[in-house]
Amino acid sequence: MTFNEYQELARRTQNRELTPGERLQHALHGLAAEVGEIHGIYQKSYQGHSIDSYDVLDELGDLLWFAAEICDVMLNDMDLVAEQNIRKLRKRYPEGFSEERSLNRE
Repeated sequence: MTFNEYQELARRTQNRELTPGERLQHALHGLAAEVGEIHGIYQKSYQGHSIDSYDVLDELGDLLWFAAEICDVMLNDMDLVAEQNIRKLRKRYPEGFSEERSLNRE
């Protein structure tokens, strides 16, 4: 599945009654909430709970859904976002990750 295919399928579960501004706020709040849920999974490991990789993957899927909603509001497609991110990383780390390049970014 491509990112654009995912975005199209995720779109059917967005609340189209919200204004674009409300949808953007919904997505931003959702991203923050899902990151918080992932933090919670790892935080509980300090209390003896095991980290369930399925739960982490489930929350990452929710992050992806909210990213798709932001792309829809901004009239962008997720394939483009992914491509732009890889271009940025290739420019930043042409030979792969380097601590030196990370510490001394332009």
